[in-house]
Amino acid sequence: MSDATADHADHAGPTYEEGPPHPYHLVRPSPWPLLGALAGGLFAVGAIVYMHAGSLWLLIAGLLAIFAVMFGWWRDVIHESVGEKAHSPIVKLGMRYGMMLFIASEVMFFVAFFWAYFDASLFAGEAGKLDRVAFTGGHWPPEGIYTFDPFHLPFLMTLILLLSGCTVTWAHHALREGHIKEATQALGLTVLLGFSFTCLQVYEYAHATFAFDRGIYSSTFYMATGFHGFHVIIGTIFLFVCWRRCARGHFTKDSHFGFEAAAWYWHFVDVVWLFLFTAVYWWGAGEFAH
Repeated sequence: MSDATADHADHAGPTYEEGPPHPYHLVRPSPWPLLGALAGGLFAVGAIVYMHAGSLWLLIAGLLAIFAVMFGWWRDVIHESVGEKAHSPIVKLGMRYGMMLFIASEVMFFVAFFWAYFDASLFAGEAGKLDRVAFTGGHWPPEGIYTFDPFHLPFLMTLILLLSGCTVTWAHHALREGHIKEATQALGLTVLLGFSFTCLQVYEYAHATFAFDRGIYSSTFYMATGFHGFHVIIGTIFLFVCWRRCARGHFTKDSHFGFEAAAWYWHFVDVVWLFLFTAVYWWGAGEFAH
């Protein structure tokens, strides 16, 4: 090889074997966004059919389709991270920003629910809103609404969520120290606590003295606490996937953003519940609390 040829080869840039000439991850074409949209649409239509006609088939089909998309999509992302090593430091930084923005958008959901709740509760007897005064009797909770004792089941649910926040933090610290087995055990406890919270909320709803259609109190109560319960279910599934990944050795002390994202989400769920417990269960119980 001549000197000119060798010099040209030295300045020809990176070859295919050296990997991509940039630190970003260019995602391959994927069917999951389209399939996810179709599954979500099927679930929404199934929910409408169930509420109007009482048929569960479309709702169940939509739910199963969503779980199938979740499994396939998460499998591909895990393969990109663990198998292909495509998640470089700058890609992980982008994921962090994305998760932060996602949680911020979720905060605004609850801002809307709290806004509706406080607007109705703080101005229950406002003279300009005759229909509201006629329904509430100028009191909050409205007359005839018997609320939950905040220091009975809701307090137990609060303790469970706070304990789960401790166990997920324990798992994070163990993971950062490289104690994978200990982190797996702590994550397993967190998943168990999240599932226990959901079971207690189902029990609470089953023994409520008011239904969703009993006016402004019941609608804001079920919307806020139910939407939070939905987030608990999502977070529990998120942590369950992290628990399985941790047990399989996917996480290391230097690379575990999937778990960090789940932990951020879970702490967000904990904080929202503290606001719900204080505002809805405790302060909102009023003179009709039992």
